[in-house]
Amino acid sequence: MNASSPPQSNDSKPSNEDHQPESDHKHLLPLSTDNTPLISDEEVAYESNEKIIIDGLDDSSDYTSTPPFSWRKLWLFTGPGFLMSIAFLDPGNLEGDLQAGAIAGYSLLWLLMWATVMGLLIQLLSARVGVATGKHLAELCREEYDKWTGLVLWVMAEVALIGADIQEVIGSAIAIQILSNGVLPIWVGVVITASDCFMFLLLENYGVRNLEAVFAVLISTMGLSFAWMFADAQPSGKELLIGLLVPKLSSRTIRQAVGVVGCVIMPHNVFLHSALVQSRKIDPNKKGRVQEAINYYTIESSIALFISFMINLCVTTVFAKGFYNTKQADTIGLVNAGQYLEKKYGGGFMPVLYIWGIGLLAAGQSSTITGTYAGQFIMGGFLNLRLKKWLRALITRSCAIVPTMIVALVFNKSEASLDVLNEWLNVLQSIQIPFALIPLLTLVSKEEIMGGFKIGPTLEKAAWSVAGLVMVINGYLLLDFFVAEVNGFLFGSLAVTCTAAYVAFILYLINHGNCLPSTLFNRIVNKGYAYIGK
Repeated sequence: MNASSPPQSNDSKPSNEDHQPESDHKHLLPLSTDNTPLISDEEVAYESNEKIIIDGLDDSSDYTSTPPFSWRKLWLFTGPGFLMSIAFLDPGNLEGDLQAGAIAGYSLLWLLMWATVMGLLIQLLSARVGVATGKHLAELCREEYDKWTGLVLWVMAEVALIGADIQEVIGSAIAIQILSNGVLPIWVGVVITASDCFMFLLLENYGVRNLEAVFAVLISTMGLSFAWMFADAQPSGKELLIGLLVPKLSSRTIRQAVGVVGCVIMPHNVFLHSALVQSRKIDPNKKGRVQEAINYYTIESSIALFISFMINLCVTTVFAKGFYNTKQADTIGLVNAGQYLEKKYGGGFMPVLYIWGIGLLAAGQSSTITGTYAGQFIMGGFLNLRLKKWLRALITRSCAIVPTMIVALVFNKSEASLDVLNEWLNVLQSIQIPFALIPLLTLVSKEEIMGGFKIGPTLEKAAWSVAGLVMVINGYLLLDFFVAEVNGFLFGSLAVTCTAAYVAFILYLINHGNCLPSTLFNRIVNKGYAYIGK
């Protein structure tokens, strides 16, 4: 996987100090110490003056070899992986954890572990694309695909983001309701959570590192809250180890198993991670520096997802210990989980209800802010918009808050209806997964885009296998949900038509990439796409 040649870029310039800017317009822009514009005339994830400088830590002029490991550099690279990991800890994931524990006990812990490993692989490929090209996934999609395909991919990414944001905002609102002893209804919690847009803008003004520090505090809050619950519940260590090491799956737990895998890969998170790594100043034409960045991001992302896995493990085992094989197991959800915990484990110095509420609030707030962040990158990258940050954040936030407010007012009366809504939102996001994974795997496999940093055949096969498995699992979830929920000829006809268009577009994306490792499968896809085209 080591690079043999640096990626080529159409706009690459000589590295000597006497080079001239490409245009008079760029010449008028303020320049940094290395003669690059501080403010770009094109849409970028981070302006040059916002990035953290890494190269200045050593005086080596050999940019073809990877510098030796440095703890200080690892610290400077630490941040993007932890922001990315928050998507593994959002309220939707926590609900999947508690339901898996309550219904399946400890038996799905092995699946949670391997699903996290699969998610790590996809996120590392996303970071690789961002570092090696100097552009994030949404920008590359705009350049790779024709206009109509890019617009469809943008719409799909926005729909997935809105679905995730509704879950995250509702989760925060539920936490606020818990911590206020029910005084504040869910719709008030939604209004309070909406204000995080302005908090996010304020934090951005203080620099990338301070923003990352805030997220570190929120993740620590989640970790401490759910570890406290774990200590109070005292789950069986023996059953925990068996659940991790011995694969078990039964017909009764298949839905929870699908949920565990399906909620690990979030479409907007794939786009987000490729943009977050742009916050470090790395020249994609310096092969050694690019490989160094990839190495450090691999380490810090692995650590971040290990921590997220431990938090998910705590939640699953707490509900497995308290509610497995009980009457409440099939009715427990995000809305009533706090009350069930209170009845089971009681009060004490710090009532478990409030510990749960604090952890849920930290999960909801952190994920809504990263959702706003992802929305800016997705919109700016696909549409190449040059908008002020406050305006772009306001637009992104409004796209989620307006439907969330409607949802809060309509579904506020019934806990069961909120659970049904959550299932629909999970299905909505599952549908969007191929539209993030297929472009990512297409781009990371192309030498003309990645240069010497394209993935090798073994990693390519592994990545497509993971992507295929996730899409098949989510396809099963979609089919199961439609069989249960779709009734009537008109609704059924509409579902069939939309499904046919959906499958055709997926085949088109695969055919466009022409990079599947299996030649036989590629021929099958080509024939299938040709048949649909007729």
